[in-house]
Amino acid sequence: MKADKALSLIGLATKAGRTVSGEFSTEKAVKDGRASLVVVAGNASENTKKKFRNMCEFYGVPIYFYKDKDTLGNAMGKEFRASLAVLDEGFANGIRKAMETDDGTIA
Repeated sequence: MKADKALSLIGLATKAGRTVSGEFSTEKAVKDGRASLVVVAGNASENTKKKFRNMCEFYGVPIYFYKDKDTLGNAMGKEFRASLAVLDEGFANGIRKAMETDDGTIA
């Protein structure tokens, strides 16, 4: 299943130390130019979604709204996560490709 592939890649990127998660860390990675991809949980608050949508548009970082907080947290081996940033271009491309072939929506 393609959804499992995207989540597996998020897990691998996390184990490799190439992700940051949480609102503050994700925002910092985007503003510092380190983020190659931002993933926000589909059940995050509307304010969170709007904040990251606007920020990613301004800084030119691709953003996806994908799954839910618990699923993203599980993929990272942590508790629920509303947002995460992938810092590696290779992982980001693989995750984007997997999400685009699944039901992930593009911002």
